Amino acid sequence: MRELASLAESDRKIALDRYRLLQPHLEDGRTLSVVASEAGVAYSTAQRWVSLYRRFGLSALVRKRRSDRGQRRALPAKLRQVVEALALEKPPLPIAALHRQICKIAHETDQDIPTYKAVYRIVRKLPKDLLVLAHEGTKAYAEAFDLIHRREADRPNAMWQADHTLLDILLVRDATKPADKPWLTVVSDDYSRAVAGYFLSFEAPSAIHTALALRQAIWRKEDPRWHVCGIPEILYSDNGSDFTSLHLEQVSADLKIQLVFSTPGVPRGRGRIERFFATLAQMCLCDLPGYSPPKGAMRGKPTLTLNQLDSLLRSFFVEIYNRRMHSETGIPPSERWEAGGFLPRMPDSLEKLDLLLLTVARQRKVQSDGVRYQGLRYIDATLAAYIGESVTVRYDPRDMAEIRVFHQDRFVCRAICPELAGETVPLREIVSARNRRRRELRSILRDRKKVIDELVELKRASEVSSEPRELSKTEESETRRPALKRYINE
Repeated sequence: MRELASLAESDRKIALDRYRLLQPHLEDGRTLSVVASEAGVAYSTAQRWVSLYRRFGLSALVRKRRSDRGQRRALPAKLRQVVEALALEKPPLPIAALHRQICKIAHETDQDIPTYKAVYRIVRKLPKDLLVLAHEGTKAYAEAFDLIHRREADRPNAMWQADHTLLDILLVRDATKPADKPWLTVVSDDYSRAVAGYFLSFEAPSAIHTALALRQAIWRKEDPRWHVCGIPEILYSDNGSDFTSLHLEQVSADLKIQLVFSTPGVPRGRGRIERFFATLAQMCLCDLPGYSPPKGAMRGKPTLTLNQLDSLLRSFFVEIYNRRMHSETGIPPSERWEAGGFLPRMPDSLEKLDLLLLTVARQRKVQSDGVRYQGLRYIDATLAAYIGESVTVRYDPRDMAEIRVFHQDRFVCRAICPELAGETVPLREIVSARNRRRRELRSILRDRKKVIDELVELKRASEVSSEPRELSKTEESETRRPALKRYINE
């Protein structure tokens, strides 16, 4: 007999109810016939229960289960297996077609022909994970049913997540380019769910975009309401080339950040930041002009520029998302990050952080009028002591009005471009203007070359017409007089 502890709660309840029914007979000595009659149970059944209880105990009073419980008795076991095998074939057959095949097999093997309903029930009873594996393959099965490990942070800055996404909104560019969707790079704190930093650009994700987002995330913000900062212990990301680059590996080693990458092809491990992107679309982007989801109509016409969207995103992160009650933690991200008087680990200085994160340009030599880079001239009084020396130029692509100059890995100064003083000029605008000017000059050169070629052709044609025409051999033979033979006496 089965042990009572191994039985289900419902079975134990049945056994206890039957025992209570027999209790007057077992403990008080009442006759079994009277007890069975009062309970409405057949006397033979009551006798059997008493015998089982006295021999095997309370567990013997459980109702016996059929050995074929849960199985359809309308079909033999072998034929049922054939139904399941056909149902798992790829591509899946309609139930009606499967039923016709089973009827044919049953007829050929002299078995009872099953009903459509019996076949339908067998197919519908197959486990969903088995059907997905059979019909859609291993990848679909893994995405839907594989057990995954989601990393959990137990304190602020214990782990940050970083990722990119192409935003579903069209932005206005310059007059020569059509409206386009921007890329957003986001760094968020896993424990509090707070946004620590971001970077917005039309260009595809790259190592510099990741570096700029990390720079903003790590350093103190100008806005006093945005407190999230510091160096994380772990940076969790996908396997993109910008995250696995040697540059980021060097930065992480210097700042003592552990790089952790998700399993390739399994984005569910980064579910929190993926969910953040969905929240951003639902709470911010969907109300803006130019919103264009993949499977929907565009909202209005694109009117926003990249800078305008950048300002809107900053306001959304600082004023709404970081201060809104989070559905999973039940606490606003900014409050959860600040709880307990947390003191973040900070880099020694912004210059050192820039030395690690910002783009490293080629070596430049300091001239008497300053440093020339990207077709611009940068000056600072400190450079007077470095004329003729080779220096390293580092810059923020979002603002080319200023560069940082390093000499032998030591910060020297911030050099300013006088032509751009008081302005913020992104590198992409400088490159675009430079390329546009080159195209204009090349067009002029092509036009001038075309004029010269035409003049050369005309001159060549006039020279050919003024020269005496050479006679062909046929013409020369026709015009030549025949030589007459002369005799000596003539």
